[in-house]
Amino acid sequence: MVRVAIIGASGYTGAESIEILLRHSQAKLTYLSALPEECGVVSDMFGRFKGRCEMIVEPLDLEKLADVADVALCCLPHKVSMSFVPKMLDAGLKVIDFSADYRIKDVAVYEKFYQKHTDTGNLAKAVYGLPELFRDKIKGAKLVANPGCFPTGLILAIAPLLKEGLIENDVIDNAVTGISGAGKNPSVKFHFPNMNENIFAYGIGTHRHMPEMEQIAADVAGKPVMILFQPHAGPFDLGILSTVYCKPKGKVTNEQLVKLYKDFYAGEPFVQVCAGSPNVKDVAGTNYCHVFPTVVKGTVVCFSAIDNLIKGASGQAIQNMNIIFGLDETLGLS
Repeated sequence: MVRVAIIGASGYTGAESIEILLRHSQAKLTYLSALPEECGVVSDMFGRFKGRCEMIVEPLDLEKLADVADVALCCLPHKVSMSFVPKMLDAGLKVIDFSADYRIKDVAVYEKFYQKHTDTGNLAKAVYGLPELFRDKIKGAKLVANPGCFPTGLILAIAPLLKEGLIENDVIDNAVTGISGAGKNPSVKFHFPNMNENIFAYGIGTHRHMPEMEQIAADVAGKPVMILFQPHAGPFDLGILSTVYCKPKGKVTNEQLVKLYKDFYAGEPFVQVCAGSPNVKDVAGTNYCHVFPTVVKGTVVCFSAIDNLIKGASGQAIQNMNIIFGLDETLGLS
């Protein structure tokens, strides 16, 4: 039985991780931690757990953590996480980190979009946790950088094309996320009167997921890939719909794309190739990614839909945890 701690259990990804672990047959939730002002009974924070989980969320105690857990799901914000991850690794735990602190390998690029990196030693050792592409590296890893939600949607939408070298190296990604993508802390922009019956673009040309997308796309393609990424926020709770435009290197048909995608994702438990454009409602609350490639006026257009908090965060983290410990990859997630 794998003993699991959640660090930063008071946020949305912490809650979703708890939900998944409560139905996991080979993992046991043993420790919950958050900032002192956010501690207390977890069912008081999230009413959904009343009668199901009455654990106490407590301030982080590294000595206690090392005694009660084998792996830590680190749900801390960007820039904060790298202050705690080295201590958890030194305590002998495996760590799956939800922040961007260990995703971007080029320190200069990370520091341009975030802040000065203070744990470059572990950054060099971290494995990028997208199972469909890096499963062999994830097995037995000590530190996994859990991917961002937007990069997950993008990369799974176009990975077969990148791997086979079928598209040019410039890609456009238009994506719409639900309100939960902004996190639990309230803000004016995501206040209900502004979000209801509204949709808007944000992070124009500056979104911090763009360098992560370009890094992983280049890893898959074996050459640099330039991505123009434009996120939008829409008036729904969960999900990301990505629409990705690519220039094919030669003529390609819909039939060729369908075969390519079905062959590429054959045996993948959580990627489904659809016969038409996917819907976020169909994947909400699941660890699935639905993809659909097609050709429009000589341009390859690929669609993907994921739940931003599950396949885009907590579900993917537990999928990674299952791989690290040699468990059935689908445990807690099917």
